[in-house]
Amino acid sequence: MRFGALEAGGTKMVCAVGDESGKILNRVSIPTETPEITMPKLLDYFQDSGIKALGIGCFGPVDLDPASETYGYITTTSKLAWINYDICGSFRKRLQVPIGFDTDVNGSMLGEAAWGCARGLDTAIYVTVGTGVGVGVLAGGKLLHGMQHPEGGHILLPRRADDPYEGKCPYHKTCLEGLAAGPAIEARWGKKAAELADRPEVWELEAHYLAHAIVSYIMILSPQKIILGGGVMHQEQLMPLVRTKVKELLGGYLRTKELEDMDSYLVLPSLHDDQGILGALKLGIDAWKEEAL
Repeated sequence: MRFGALEAGGTKMVCAVGDESGKILNRVSIPTETPEITMPKLLDYFQDSGIKALGIGCFGPVDLDPASETYGYITTTSKLAWINYDICGSFRKRLQVPIGFDTDVNGSMLGEAAWGCARGLDTAIYVTVGTGVGVGVLAGGKLLHGMQHPEGGHILLPRRADDPYEGKCPYHKTCLEGLAAGPAIEARWGKKAAELADRPEVWELEAHYLAHAIVSYIMILSPQKIILGGGVMHQEQLMPLVRTKVKELLGGYLRTKELEDMDSYLVLPSLHDDQGILGALKLGIDAWKEEAL
């Protein structure tokens, strides 16, 4: 059987068709412009693809409450043209197939849980550090939503005493995203992250903020594994620094078999940057199964 997958990002929309084994059969990438420009291209791609269902992992915030009048909408996004846009409804109306819907970072978490390094785990988190910071949570074997969905990139952090940067987030300034996302790195140091690879002070500070956030996630969610993805994590020197600082900050308080092997506990994505599109595929598969019951 064939299923559709859409990884809907703020910069690009990755569309794919795959099967229930997780094999991607075809994919395209379409720039994220306005709904009037982008949506017809997305709809045309899936129209005659023979899919049984479609899964969407979407940038947000989004409404994930099936009982809500705006379920399936992109809500208060910074992408102004997409505010209060009924993305699920648009696909449902044209394609007439079941739609699975979640956040993009929850989609990445689901991809790793279904086919990657979190397979078989009950609780895990996926943190993406790029243009923004997002956190997807698998808890009790299910993706965590709550009143909306986790916004772990916006937990508030104390600014390190020697860091004069005020923070990039327009809402909170010194949340994790405001201090550690790609735009914050560029604003603080005057260059993009990729151009700062030879500056150890950049990555020591970045690891400081990421480690403080990760320790909070560990204490609150008690995940069996933490996956760090996103463009910023492509800096190879960063992960060893984060692991060391997390261990220091934990201070020996928690003693579990997982934390004894920090290299296996705090890891990079395992699906070669396909975790998002594979998670969307799994959302589609699960939506089809649910409707078939």
